[in-house]
Amino acid sequence: MRQVYSDIIQFRGNHYDFGFMQGESIKDSFIVKNRHRHWKLRRPRFTIDEREAKQAFLQFAPQIWEELEGLRDALEKPMDIILRDFGNYRVQPVYSGCSILTGKDYLIRNYDYHPKTYEGRYNFFQPTDSGYAFVGPSQRITGRMDGMNEKGLAMGYNFINRKEPGDGFICHMIGRIILETCANVEEAIALVKEIPHRTSFSYIVLDEKEETFVLEATPRSVKVSQANVCTNHFEVLQHENRRYIDESQERLDAIRKGKDQATDGYSAFRLLNDTDKGVFVDNYKSWSGTLHTSAYFPKQKKAWIAIGGDQEPIEFDFKAWLDGENVTQKKIVGQVNTDAGFAHMDENAR
Repeated sequence: MRQVYSDIIQFRGNHYDFGFMQGESIKDSFIVKNRHRHWKLRRPRFTIDEREAKQAFLQFAPQIWEELEGLRDALEKPMDIILRDFGNYRVQPVYSGCSILTGKDYLIRNYDYHPKTYEGRYNFFQPTDSGYAFVGPSQRITGRMDGMNEKGLAMGYNFINRKEPGDGFICHMIGRIILETCANVEEAIALVKEIPHRTSFSYIVLDEKEETFVLEATPRSVKVSQANVCTNHFEVLQHENRRYIDESQERLDAIRKGKDQATDGYSAFRLLNDTDKGVFVDNYKSWSGTLHTSAYFPKQKKAWIAIGGDQEPIEFDFKAWLDGENVTQKKIVGQVNTDAGFAHMDENAR
């Protein structure tokens, strides 16, 4: 068991300045050192054409390209390195877990992955140039693991597989673009159907109208259904699933078994965060240990998060933040039952 933290990042301003600020803050960090060390040990199995990537960003989120330019200028690295490390376009994500349960006014999500990928950055961002403000943890700096925007649209995603990849964005950036550009589930569905996908994920979206949609997305097709539980396999596009989905099905069954007792957001949070309920997992060395449990409440504009299991959630009043009241807390601290290194805390995290 070790203590793990996330820094709370708050920024109001344009995307270029946001990118520059982030670049300066990570310039000498373990995040950058570990990322560069990773590519020295393992050569990328993908190529990124800068012109192609820029065209894709300009079509779906031109403001995020400006954020990448800010990162480039602060880190003083060429754009091909910025795209490789932070672009979330055409890179190849690794296997991960994750579980999601929603109700009429909450989305609860377990983020299951390897500690060496966890960057420990929880973001509040209110853009002044374009896009919606949002709250949530980041992945690869510019991407988002889950979150909620100022319109009350909440989003999380679950890994399905990496087979037959396409040319497109990966989950972290697609989640970010959903939050920044979509006001409701209808707009999120339209975006996910249009945007190019690198690999296969489920995107789960909920807004103030109290309906949840699961968007089963692959590089080949997107199918939409209504459901309030999702783990790491498709229910509609079953032919796209991995051969082994037993562990994913076990978590799905555990949520379905316990959701009748999840009568409100807190009891739903406990179902996912408590280590004895069958949903929280500690397979950290197998890339599927629960790192955080997050919760979003679209009507109240509240966000919760807890790092590790059997934790009480930390609550943030996103509405108050949107009205100009900054969060005074600097870090989120929790306990994770692993001795593995974390990307933002440990040198040579492997």
